[in-house]
Amino acid sequence: MLLFVSLASIKAYAQISVGISINVAPPVLPVYTQPACPVDGYLWTPGYWAYDQDGGYYWVPGVWVSPPQPGYLWTPSYWGYDGNVYVYHEGYWGRHIGFYGGVNYGYGYAGSGYVGGRWAGNSFQYNTAVVNVNTTVVHNTYVNKTVINNVTVNNNTSFNGPGGITTKPKPQEIAASKEDHVQPTADQVTHRQVAVKDQNQFAKVNNGRPTTTAMNKVNGSRFTSEGHNAANSLNPGNKPDANTAKKDNPGNVVKKQNVDNSQPEGSDNNQHRGNNKPAKANNNAQHVPSVPSRHPVNQQHRSQNKPKPQEHEKHR
Repeated sequence: MLLFVSLASIKAYAQISVGISINVAPPVLPVYTQPACPVDGYLWTPGYWAYDQDGGYYWVPGVWVSPPQPGYLWTPSYWGYDGNVYVYHEGYWGRHIGFYGGVNYGYGYAGSGYVGGRWAGNSFQYNTAVVNVNTTVVHNTYVNKTVINNVTVNNNTSFNGPGGITTKPKPQEIAASKEDHVQPTADQVTHRQVAVKDQNQFAKVNNGRPTTTAMNKVNGSRFTSEGHNAANSLNPGNKPDANTAKKDNPGNVVKKQNVDNSQPEGSDNNQHRGNNKPAKANNNAQHVPSVPSRHPVNQQHRSQNKPKPQEHEKHR
């Protein structure tokens, strides 16, 4: 197994990602409920399976984070099958969303682009038909339900390639890959470092069902797949606290989000626009999307070939 290579000092990070290459596919994405956005201006970064040479795959919880600068959007990391190995492609920040393997991470990331919100100058507007926000602190919202289509999805794999998702990059995603990018922020790096130190996050321990699937912010509240406080899940005698996230559909049904790729007039980031009417705050001070995307947990896929791990350079 090859170690993850940090590219903090490499200016060419925008076009090159050197990652881990292994011969076992990552587990499928677990079902989880998105916590409410705790701070106006934070953006959602979906959870993903990372890899540790000693412990194997571990789950890095989805989390709300501060972007490096206004106008930047997050392109999630993904695993891609390359020949006989699975290669990790690091995520990055940029003006536009690039290719992330066609993986349906949910909550705005339906496999291509992002429909959970948009930038309006230096302010971020949240599409509450897709993402969950705390309306006592976040007021810049709109509702665009045209990006949601209630269709059960049977393919819930977490990688791109044979046996997984076979989507290819679109022209606009290829163009986005050539733009200037910013590497994961210090908070995102810390978030991953915390996850790798928690044995409960490793697939070999949790069988693809991590204890903490999401967090409201880095070093913030931890939540289980059901949206309960993760600390309480380790102590069954405790009751969920006030931070417990809501879940409107407990079933293991994945909701596919069909994205209208037409670009709104005057938009420079391909985001979808709704009616721009602010959502009203409810009694529990948070808005839960009516149809979040979820991913049932299945057994992880394995490659038929088992070559020796090797390091790859991926040009974005």
